[in-house]
Order: sequence, then C-alpha cells, then structure tokens
Amino acid sequence: MGNTSSKGESDASEPPLEGGKPYKQHQQHKSSDASHNGVSDVGGSHNNLKVTQAQGSMTRSASGADVTEKYLTQLVPVEKLAEILREQTSSKLGINGIVADVFVSQVFPQYADLGQRLFNLMHSNSKATTKHLGAVAFRQQCERFLGIMDDSKTLECYIKMYAQEENPDQIDKTGVTRLLHICYTIAMQHSGNAVLCPAINRTFGSVTKSIFLCHDSMSLGYVCRWFEQNLMRLVLLVHKYCVHTLSTAYRGLEQQNQSCGIELQTPVLEQRNPFTDTTDFSGGSTREMDSLMPLSQAWLLAGALPPLYSKPQTVTPPATKGNNNVSASTAVQIFKDKLSMMPSHWTLLYNSNEHGVGANRFLHHVLGYRGPTLVLLHTKDEQTYCVASPSEWKETHLFVGGEGSCVIQLLPKFVILEKKPNILYLNTSIRGYPKGLRAGADPRKPIIAVDEHFENIDCKGLAAGLMSIEVKRTCTLSKSAFFPTYLEISN
Repeated sequence: MGNTSSKGESDASEPPLEGGKPYKQHQQHKSSDASHNGVSDVGGSHNNLKVTQAQGSMTRSASGADVTEKYLTQLVPVEKLAEILREQTSSKLGINGIVADVFVSQVFPQYADLGQRLFNLMHSNSKATTKHLGAVAFRQQCERFLGIMDDSKTLECYIKMYAQEENPDQIDKTGVTRLLHICYTIAMQHSGNAVLCPAINRTFGSVTKSIFLCHDSMSLGYVCRWFEQNLMRLVLLVHKYCVHTLSTAYRGLEQQNQSCGIELQTPVLEQRNPFTDTTDFSGGSTREMDSLMPLSQAWLLAGALPPLYSKPQTVTPPATKGNNNVSASTAVQIFKDKLSMMPSHWTLLYNSNEHGVGANRFLHHVLGYRGPTLVLLHTKDEQTYCVASPSEWKETHLFVGGEGSCVIQLLPKFVILEKKPNILYLNTSIRGYPKGLRAGADPRKPIIAVDEHFENIDCKGLAAGLMSIEVKRTCTLSKSAFFPTYLEISN
C-alpha cells in the first residue's frame, strides 16, 4: 500500500474529489498545527475523521482512500470481507491491501472476467496510484457500489465495466457480447448444469447488429439508452447477483470456503431442453428441428418482455451443506422478482407443420386460450418478429390489447418496435374492415400486417412470405418452475 498503511486511512461518504494528495498521519496534533495545515480535528481522538479544508478538497491515500484516517464502515459484511481479503493478500504477497487476483479468486471464482472488471471499476473510481486497493478504499467502493439504487445508474455502471480499455468512453461489439454472455451465463448456470445453446452467437449478433449497425464502436451513453429501452432487465439481474455476492461472500470465507454464491434450480435444465434451433447451418443446409425458438433467443425475448409473460414460481434451492443453505434461501428471496425473464416451459397450442396452414386452423387452436401469448412470425427471408398479447385473442374490428402489448423484432436485429396498449388486431370474418392479424398504434400503417390467409407478412412496408406458424401458451407447472410460455407464428 505504498507508504500508507490501512491504519492510516479513512473514508468519506462523498465521491473522490480532484486535487487530493496523500499525507502521513501524525500521532500528535496540536490545535494550532491543525489550523495551520488546514485540517479540522473533530472530537480529539486519534480515530477521528479528518477532512482537509485547504482548496475545498479531501486527501486520498496512494491506494485509493478518500481520507487518510481510520474509517468505520456502516456495512458489517463489507468490513468483514475487506479484512479477510486484506489478510489473504498480506499472507500471499506481503502487500497491505487487496489485489485483483485475490478478490476474483475468493469472491467471484466462477465468473473471473466479471470479478476482474468489477475490481477494475472500483480501482478506477478510487483513483488509486498503486495496483492494489487499500482496505479502506475497498470498503468505500463496495459501499458505493452496493448503494446504487437507480436502475439507470446501475446500467451505466455495467456498460462502463465493459467499455474499451484504450477508449473508456466507447464500447465495441466485443464488449457488448461479453456483457450479454455473462448475463446469459449467470441466468443459466445456477442449476449446476449449464446448457450451451448452439444459436447463441446468432442471438448475440442480433443485439450487436441493432446497436452498432455499420459502426465498430459506439458511445457509452448511446448503448446505455439502447439497453434501457430494450434489455434493461437482463443487466439488473447481474447487478442483483453481484450485490448478493459482495454481501454474503464473507460467510463462506470465514469458514475457509470460497464464496457461497447463489444456488437456484432451473427446471428447463432438469428435463429435455424444449428450446432447440430450427436450422442446422453446417454444410449450408437447413433442416427442421423440434422447436422454432432456441434457448438463448427465448431467454433474450423474455428479458425484453414485461414480467407478466414470465411470472416466476416458487423456487426451492437444492440441498447444500452447512450455512450455504441459508445463503441459497436468501438468494431465492432476493431473486424472486428478478428471475421472471428466465423462460422455462412453453406448451404448444398450434403448429402449422402438424395441424395445417390457414386462418381457420390458427383460430381453432388459439381463440380458446385466455392467457398471455407471444406470436412469432418467421419469414422466408430469415426475419423473425414477435407480437406479444397480454390477454386472449378475439376477432374484432377494433384494435385491442392491454398494458404489455408489444411488437419486437428478433432477427436479424433485436429491437422493441412498439410497446403500447390497444395495438393488436385480429379479424377474419367481419366485412368492411381489413382482414388478417395486425399490430401497431397507427391503424392506417400498422407495424406488422399478416394477410387473411396467413401466408404473407408486411413489416413497415416490406413484404415477405411466412415460413411456418406455431402457437404456444403460458402454463403453470410445479412450484419450482419459473419460465413463461409463448405463442409462435411462422408459416
């Protein structure tokens, strides 16, 4: 920690200010000396918080503490974690502080890249001049990270974590892909049996195509706004994981174990995977598969949809030894409202390949279901659209649909096209009104228009032929299930 020990550091509740310089703490201060040096002594104890008043700035240690005096944290878990990591760093490397390798290996052993980026963010925010963080600086940055309450600020934090190293104001496709990958991995791996989706590169590619278009990189602000409008919930889930890990990791470390982490059952991983890719691109051929939607695409879609399409069920954590049971149970409660973007089991209502093509067949299988449905439109030129309905479909000459009605493009780009009530339309029999399935706020120019025979589709004036039609519904499974169902159309 350079020339400044952890006992010679302190903290403040405000962010680091420019102009601070490290200084050594003297054991004895006279009031005249304190006044002369611009330091106010509050309380008369050597443990008191001291703030430099000269030029309106606070002092900072070389290892990143805002105020070089003893600091008492308000969060006991952070205090304990900092002390454990400091002791391990000291015993292994002889450094009085916390280094990245120890932090990653002890707190984020399963997600080393995420842990490294989080440490780098805290190190950068502390403005430390050493490679390690002092225990005080570490506590400061952890508390500030845990204290982020605003969703937009949370999103900015993670976009910044995955920015370019040489240009921290920009983020490229690789950075966004790595962010998506950690979101997907954390969401899928807590059952202890991760599933590798063969279409994951295509799924992530749909996001990068939408964000970057023909550019190699974009500003952090632009990417933050895109995620805020389209995939906010995915990043918030990762933040919940990080908050839980930083708050509970000391428990496992006190028992000389690695971080307790979070253990959650993922029912889709305990049975045959209901989401498989529809195509096999090897050798340039295309073949039909069991489902039209791969797992990674279902996960991405569910993360963009309102929670009503994927309400979580009660999750029972797997049996673990020792106090990890308590940690897992706590994690389930913390994640209960945030895991709703995770798809699990979607049941079939209608498949044109099995039940025949046509509006009558579609109506016969769909109109009887009163729950939320998702309509996926797969075209012959490899485009995919989703029309989400929060309630049952009805034949009418009016545009209907409650809160949660939306239109989303899935491929080749991923973007929410519209999200408003009263944008859904289905009519195959009422004369004098347009026939077919439509979606959009403007009745004269709907975003999506499927003809009355369910053979062709028009999206924003671009016509294409449908490839196949499939309809699935939301179902209620066992108490351990928390995945939605969907309605999928491709002709």
